[in-house]
Amino acid sequence: MMTIYHNPRCRKSREGLRYLESKGVEFHIVKYLETPLDKGELTELIAKLGIEPIELVRTKEAVWKEHFKGKNLTREQVIEAMAQYPKLMERPVVVNGDKAVLARPADRIEEIL
Repeated sequence: MMTIYHNPRCRKSREGLRYLESKGVEFHIVKYLETPLDKGELTELIAKLGIEPIELVRTKEAVWKEHFKGKNLTREQVIEAMAQYPKLMERPVVVNGDKAVLARPADRIEEIL
């Protein structure tokens, strides 16, 4: 079963959800702002995405600008920042087994179906 890390208030996240529904696949929704990922889960998710941690960060968020902008953070520190402030995580992220994709745009989900 696929998993979507979803923020209902985000238009792109809602588009990802609709895309999955249109494909008729079974999926589980994780509202990551209500149930934040811990450092281990974020590390695993980043590995499945095949990206650097900073690529999963919403660097335009006020909390990023306020606390982290301009700092030379390690991979671990970036992951810790997302664990501490879940709002920093880009969305939606869709996982299918050992593969994941940042579904921006939503049709990127096709890469892991």
